[in-house]
Amino acid sequence: MFRLDGKTAVVTGAASGIGAATARAFADAGARVVCGWYPGDPHDVKPVVEAIAAAGGTARAVEVDVSSTEQVQRLLRVAIDEVGGLDVVVANAGIARQVPTAELGDDAFRQLLEVDLIGVFRCFREAIPHLRAQGSGRLLATSSIAGAQIGWPDHAHYTAAKAGLVGLVRTLALDVARDGITVNAVAPGVVVTPQSSDPVNSLGPDGLDAFAGAVPVGRNGRPEDIAAAFLYLASEEASFLTGQTLLVDGGVSLQLI
Repeated sequence: MFRLDGKTAVVTGAASGIGAATARAFADAGARVVCGWYPGDPHDVKPVVEAIAAAGGTARAVEVDVSSTEQVQRLLRVAIDEVGGLDVVVANAGIARQVPTAELGDDAFRQLLEVDLIGVFRCFREAIPHLRAQGSGRLLATSSIAGAQIGWPDHAHYTAAKAGLVGLVRTLALDVARDGITVNAVAPGVVVTPQSSDPVNSLGPDGLDAFAGAVPVGRNGRPEDIAAAFLYLASEEASFLTGQTLLVDGGVSLQLI
């Protein structure tokens, strides 16, 4: 169950956190994985690729800035021409910036949308012709309960982008359903990652500790929790599920809405 044998998956933001866990989970399920990573990321993707190879899997690292159409095209061409094809895209690359709304300038707002919303759209748009030609595929995105379900103070641009992904997957799901392609998103709750551990732009260690007590299941999420959801959505078992945003948050949004 939930196998990806013979499939090739592209995962952006694969150097750490949810992206790294998803790349490993897909490789463990039999997929060849292309790990997209931003060269400005303080976390190196090399350990992820090496861990997959050490476990007997196939992985390739490719630098990509998802705000560039040309770089997204190159990333997908590597998967198709050099790794073995293209079956699954997990558009996970994203950034978070904490800025009070009254101080949030146009350029900062646009910069975040270029990565967190338009970057996802670029990955999907550029993958669709190949997936359509082969008659199958999975397009998956990382949203967030912040935007998809609740607000997040001082993160207006982030929540706008993550809410935008909910509408994007709904519409694209209709656009490509007859082509054998499904489109879905995962909206994580609070997950312990390098990004969420940043005290300047996210919760930081103290905030994470405080939030854990509010989660009904009694803990914050782990990257592997989200990777498991992506694995299901990428699998054949999820072939009848499309246009949905799956909340994986330990139940926290149930008491905040």
